[in-house]
Amino acid sequence: MKRNYSAFAEDIPAYSGPKAARETHADLKRLSAIPGHIYARPDLQILLGQRRFSKMPWLVPMLELLPPASISHLKEWGLSTILVLAKNYNKLVHVWESVTAMVELWHPQTNSFTFPEFEATILLEELEIMVGLPRYQRGEESALSYTVEQINSWSILAYITTKKNDLYSMTSGMHVHLLPIAQWITSQCKRKTMNYTAIAKAAAICICGVILFPEADGAISFGNLSIIDSISEGMKIGQAVLGFLYAGLTSAALGGPFYESVIALELWIGMHIQFRAVEDLTMECKTMLNHPLAYVGGRLHMSPRAWCKTAQVKGIHAWRQYLRSLTVADFDMRPRFMHGRTIHLPQRIGLALRLLDNGALVSYNPDRCHLQCGAARTVVPLLSHFPPIQERKRSDTQNERDMRSAVVHWEGCATSAIQAEVEEDDEAIAEYIEALKKLQPAGRDA
Repeated sequence: MKRNYSAFAEDIPAYSGPKAARETHADLKRLSAIPGHIYARPDLQILLGQRRFSKMPWLVPMLELLPPASISHLKEWGLSTILVLAKNYNKLVHVWESVTAMVELWHPQTNSFTFPEFEATILLEELEIMVGLPRYQRGEESALSYTVEQINSWSILAYITTKKNDLYSMTSGMHVHLLPIAQWITSQCKRKTMNYTAIAKAAAICICGVILFPEADGAISFGNLSIIDSISEGMKIGQAVLGFLYAGLTSAALGGPFYESVIALELWIGMHIQFRAVEDLTMECKTMLNHPLAYVGGRLHMSPRAWCKTAQVKGIHAWRQYLRSLTVADFDMRPRFMHGRTIHLPQRIGLALRLLDNGALVSYNPDRCHLQCGAARTVVPLLSHFPPIQERKRSDTQNERDMRSAVVHWEGCATSAIQAEVEEDDEAIAEYIEALKKLQPAGRDA
């Protein structure tokens, strides 16, 4: 469904100015001062034992049965990389220590990781390239995937099956269960029903649910079901995936459930922190063999013949120490796959960008991450007057106005090509680092 919200621009409330931003976020001080932040709770285990990241014995056998015509549909919809990751899902080994140490540096009010000398975040463009999603370009706001209406899961699943017993088994509460959908796919494939498009739609729900939206053990929300369903219509889902990832990081950072795409996060950590491409290595990097990059690194100009910068970093204590002392030189600000890429930035203060998701509007602050965006470090930007994560209420007039406002800001956003080299001023850097210290972790190291 195409949308054009330019006509609603005059309805958007005027920006109330930096004073309101300061007042709204007056408590923004240090990570350790944010109530419940896991930085100050080093003994809290947020990841180990989480069933939602357990192996799924039904996934690969189901994918092996997919007919070529259904696979062609998945590739046509831009899910080739997701399909590769899903086929190798049970081979992946997650390094929970590095993931936990990264989550401890996530700031829930800036939606960025804070390091001693800089901020960094997962850029929309990085996410789209890493997991192979169709890329958003300014002017394509009508193709952004979200809905302002109530979601009827049965009407979406009706394209797959209209049998009530199947529908009852596939849904409960506000969630859709993936295993019954996979069983339906298996049955269709074994019976050779030639229902290729329906099989592809059902497979898209399964692989995107596992790789991009792992909210519960083998289940996804109705909101994310709607997002996945829109892929076959040519809609862009990158913002929804990134918003979900940000929200999951915030939840985990505050000691809540960890429900983000850990695979997308590990791809980002791998490209920026763990690995560096080296042309003349003759030995494969053993650390990468069970890493997601082993299966999708080609598109990122990364092969298993890489140098692992963190090979000697073992255990949670070592990872904490490494990341909390990470320098600009240790962080690959502009990986090769991002060279020359155009990124989207807020046009100016007061026109903050927010990621459109079916669950929330999520603050997006790439302008805080100067070097990552190919700019020199100058000042630590003021926060927007918008909340970091604004829960959405569908079929609500105010929610619809908020969504229109967010879309208009994307229509008028700035764009910039990432430069390979950045020139910085030493005095400006010193002032920036002093200001950044107000956001950085404080207290004892674990």
